[in-house]
Amino acid sequence: ALPLRAEREKMMTRKDYPQGTDNVLLDLGFDNAEELSVKAALAFKLNELVSQRSLTQAEVASITGMTQPKVSQVRRYKLQNISLERLMQALVSLGQHVEINVEPASNANATGITVAA
Repeated sequence: ALPLRAEREKMMTRKDYPQGTDNVLLDLGFDNAEELSVKAALAFKLNELVSQRSLTQAEVASITGMTQPKVSQVRRYKLQNISLERLMQALVSLGQHVEINVEPASNANATGITVAA
């Protein structure tokens, strides 16, 4: 039997969900969520450039020095076996400037890693 209407509404409006962060990977419990987020941001930018330039995976491999299978992994966001350094080097090979800033965390900015791509 279905619960009474008031009981169903109560179930639908409960606010007992955990407070999320701005990092869905962290919310999902990934141990390396911060690193995966950074990799995803770099891969997103790399994939954006590849699409804008209509490059094939073979062309990207030639330009970046990556193997075609690695390029395929990046295109599909399978980033477990690709280092941050490799993604940054690939972006540089595609004419991008990659900058890393280290600064003290303020009250407004918690400690961590942020990528703006």
